[in-house]
Amino acid sequence: MEYSIFDNMERCTPDEVQRLLPLVPEEHQAIALKFKHTFGQFATLKSILMLKELLTRRELIHDDDPLHFEYNSHGKPYLANHHGIHFNISHCPHAIAVAVDDAPIGVDVERFVSPSESLLNYCLNEDEVQQVQQSACPEQTFAAFWTKKEALFKLRGTGITHELRNVLTQLQPNEKLETTLFEEKRFAFTLALTIH
Repeated sequence: MEYSIFDNMERCTPDEVQRLLPLVPEEHQAIALKFKHTFGQFATLKSILMLKELLTRRELIHDDDPLHFEYNSHGKPYLANHHGIHFNISHCPHAIAVAVDDAPIGVDVERFVSPSESLLNYCLNEDEVQQVQQSACPEQTFAAFWTKKEALFKLRGTGITHELRNVLTQLQPNEKLETTLFEEKRFAFTLALTIH
């Protein structure tokens, strides 16, 4: 397993988008340009380049291999011409994360935000809500819970389902979560891994 995090978001500019565009295949250029805002364009382009760098460094693909995505029924992307390679991508206004493994993997990054009571009750169970409310840093605690849940759904390839509130109580024996809080940059990062 290998991952990469990019958090120098000052680079997210229209000029940088124009510089990155010719560096990715037309398929991904078109996806990026569907976004009306600079961040969506930049995050799409940068994440593709990060993915290609990870795959090339691990010698899973050659530098000139195309990265053609196909998607499962829940929208999780996979490489159409490299079925044994698993990857996942996530981005938020503070960071972009990409992870690669030879088994299913999920990744999520989320900035610290103050959750409303309705948001807490929508996505956390009672015990988790209590932990956030009693935390000295509720924004960080909420971000940690959220990234764990989303990364786990992405690992499973199911998208966010009705199990959102209790998904962490249903962790399978072959699933592992690793969460890091980047306090200075104000975001949480979680890897959801398949244990071999």
